Formats: sequence, structure tokens, C-alpha cells
Amino acid sequence: MPAAVKLENVVKRFGALEVLKGISFDIEAGQVVALIGASGSGKSTALRCINRLEQIQSGTIEVCGHRVEDPALDPRSLRQDVGMVFQSYNLFPHMTVGENVMLALKRVKRMDRSAARKVAERVLRQVGLAEKIDNYPEQLSGGQQQRVAIARSLAMAPKVMLFDEVTSALDPKLTGEVLRVMEDLAKAGMTMVVVTHEMAFARRAADKVIFMHQGHVHEVGDASILTTPETPELREFLDHDL
Repeated sequence: MPAAVKLENVVKRFGALEVLKGISFDIEAGQVVALIGASGSGKSTALRCINRLEQIQSGTIEVCGHRVEDPALDPRSLRQDVGMVFQSYNLFPHMTVGENVMLALKRVKRMDRSAARKVAERVLRQVGLAEKIDNYPEQLSGGQQQRVAIARSLAMAPKVMLFDEVTSALDPKLTGEVLRVMEDLAKAGMTMVVVTHEMAFARRAADKVIFMHQGHVHEVGDASILTTPETPELREFLDHDL
């Protein structure tokens, strides 16, 4: 089977600053990949390139059969297969939880309200928030809002989910709530790429760990590299993280 996500020699520059310096990696369907590294190493930029929120200067990216760098690609078709959850929840405050989840279903998939609400009820149940469907975001904790953001992505039935430091703004208790939902998704076979500083989550859930350093893919392996790193750069990163 072809990889669900494949990057080859991807270069991304912002002006004169080269953030991604020819990175390559692939992700199989059903794998959970933790993308780790210091701030500025390029991991969030790599994630944004996968979803074509950033255009690359050279190289190739293939996601679920889409050639992401192809100028002719309709980003909307890509994003029906690829869900992304950000650090900020980006919920519309004037809409209920259910309306936030249903919005793309109605606009992109052209579902009627009744069918969209059934999907919303199902995905909110999946993240443990079925009873909050008629609440407004301001009535929820940060962890609950982040779980709604995950449900909103799940509603589109993506083949790949991208998570960009989704717990970095949350306290430890709320972080635990969100990580449990992500671990449940992993156990259910969702293909996931997770930019994270939560090493305990990476050890528990990741099939593959990719350590980025100064715009390069520096070390790749299973979760055991977090216990026995091969390079001094990863060892130093992990020591600093502790």
C-alpha cells in the first residue's frame, strides 16, 4: 500500500530563512507519528505544509493520493481527507457546540441539518461531550473546547488527522483529557501526525517518532528512541525536556 503521507526533499523558506531544509519521511495508514523537536526546528511548519496552509519551494508532498504541491490541486478536496486541530480552538463563539461541528458538514458536504446533527452527536459522543451539544464555547473549559475542535475535524471523516501542539495552552488536568481522546483515536486506527512536547504521550501512543533539529529530520525510530536516543542532539533535547 502507498504511504498515507509522503514527503520527499521538502524545502520551505520564509524570505531568506530556510525553515525546512530538504526533509523526507513517510507515514503509513493507521500509524501514529509524533513530530518532536525544539521550538524553531520546523515541525509545525512541516505540518502546515502537509495541509497546504504553506506552499513549499521545492520537493514533493503526497497525502492520501493528493499531490499537495501541485498548483492545480483544489485545497478543499485535500482538506476533506485531512483534518487539522490547532493550539487555539478556533470555535465560533456565537455558535453552539453542535453548530460549530455541523458548519462544514452543511457547507462543504451539503448535508441537511438533521443529518449533520446526527453526525455531530456521534462525534461529540466520541470525545465525551455529547451532553454539551447545545452549549456555547464560553460555557466550556479549555480542554472541552479543544475536544470540540477535534470532534469538528472528525465530523468530516478524514483519513489523516494533524495535531499542532494542541495541549500547549492547557493545564495538566485538561491536557490529560485531550490526550486520552487522542489515544482513543490512535487505538481506533486513525492515521495521526502529532506535533507535541508531551513525551509521555509519544512513548505511549506513537508508532514512529521523528525528531527534527534545525530544519532537518535528525533521528527517526519507534518510541524506544525517547529512552535510548542515538544522537547527542536528541539526548540533549530530552534532557532539557525533563
